[in-house]
Amino acid sequence: MADTTQTTGTSLFRWNPGAWGVVAGILALVAVLAPDTLWETIAFTVNALLHTAPFIVFAVLAVAYLKATGAETLLARAFEGNPVRMIMMAALLGGLSPFCSCEVIPFIAALLAVGAPLGAVMAFWLASPLMDPAMFAITSGTLGFDFALAKTLAAVSIGMMGGFAVMLAANTPVFADPLREAPAIGGCCSAKKPFSGAPVWSFWQMADRRETFGRTALDNALFLTKWLTLAYLIEALMLRYIPAEMIAGVLGGDGVMPVLLGALVGAPAYLNGYAAVPLVDALLTQGMSQGAAMSFVIAGGVSCIPAAIAVWALVKPRVFAAYLGFALIGAMIAGLAWQAVA
Repeated sequence: MADTTQTTGTSLFRWNPGAWGVVAGILALVAVLAPDTLWETIAFTVNALLHTAPFIVFAVLAVAYLKATGAETLLARAFEGNPVRMIMMAALLGGLSPFCSCEVIPFIAALLAVGAPLGAVMAFWLASPLMDPAMFAITSGTLGFDFALAKTLAAVSIGMMGGFAVMLAANTPVFADPLREAPAIGGCCSAKKPFSGAPVWSFWQMADRRETFGRTALDNALFLTKWLTLAYLIEALMLRYIPAEMIAGVLGGDGVMPVLLGALVGAPAYLNGYAAVPLVDALLTQGMSQGAAMSFVIAGGVSCIPAAIAVWALVKPRVFAAYLGFALIGAMIAGLAWQAVA
């Protein structure tokens, strides 16, 4: 389940003209300051979007199908049974489910309130912002299938790492009494009863679910097109104006330092998971190491505003600090592992 940047609205990928305004503003600046490069910049952006179009279509249809069938109800099953099994299932579903961070706040709040193990919740929270079907498709199309698969494995592994660490330290002062006094359960998504009922895989036989499919597909298509347009536009400018030697000097090469810097830069530089993909592609072209790229997307994904708010809204600061600590350590390990095999 990857992140989104919406803070208002009633759907996962609701239309927001802000990014389009930034796109228009950037193009206006290019037209004024470097008019001879305007059409070249537009052509780069359009060609990049066309190259990614098949993956966008797949992502749109996959997310719309999962939403229309009500597949999010399967999440509840990750928090039943043996604690070890719970952590493993929570990390796996967190890394694969197509739902935004704030949408699961009521669900997680209810689980914590009735005593669900914090380890399983932590596993879900760590994995959920990093990957989903749409993210996998976009990442595969731009950075390659191997990178997308490695990021998925990293997401699930980091979730398990955090989950088992919390389980082992559950009785320590850090994780005792984790909930805030009155946790906020609002968010950018519509308020509804958390994940009840069973999936209906033949959704096309029901009018309301067909409507959900169409609405989700449209919202998703607008969201992805908007953010990827902005990201590819920024990529074009980065390739033109940022010296490759500078990127290679700071984030290139082997060793721990580029991976650490990638993780530290990832948090403040992250827009959202989809927009980050073209930016990482540009940085790789200019000399960023593979390990730094992996640590960038992992650390940035977990620490992005929607994902962080989902955790901060429910738990005390010490638990939130542990969440960020697990993210940074996991990003470092994932970056070093990917650098060793890439």
